[in-house]
Amino acid sequence: MSDIYELMIAVDLRDELSEQELAELRWHLGIGPQPECLSIVTEFPFVVTDESGNPEIEDEPYPLLAGQGAAWRVGGLLCSELASAADLPRKGWSLTSRQEIHPDEFEKVGELLCWLAARTHESNLPGDSAVGIGSLRFYEAEVPDALQVKSGQVNWPT
Repeated sequence: MSDIYELMIAVDLRDELSEQELAELRWHLGIGPQPECLSIVTEFPFVVTDESGNPEIEDEPYPLLAGQGAAWRVGGLLCSELASAADLPRKGWSLTSRQEIHPDEFEKVGELLCWLAARTHESNLPGDSAVGIGSLRFYEAEVPDALQVKSGQVNWPT
């Protein structure tokens, strides 16, 4: 039994991202190097056992949407892309990503999705306070569920 989900993200971001934010976003998408300072998702804690057998918390940052190539469970390809939309009427950035994620990653990926939602272009707003960010599909399901961010929370499945 596997708990893998297909995460599809498609958002247009406003043209107000700093160079530091763009560099970190590119890193998370697997299309750029890791910046020295992280400001979008800042902590990546995990527990290890030290030489004495005591638990110890370490921080090891990793890009959250950097999967590339053939998907392990959901079929198709994993990819991420960020492109300037400077020539379009909505000026800014267009982001698309298709990834496989495990529920253990929902919290960290959710931090990034909330950050994206706060910077999304008005074209991603359905009319209420929710921001349409993409879709999520359990690998065995045929139809994905809409993925939204509302009040700083992602509507992950329960």
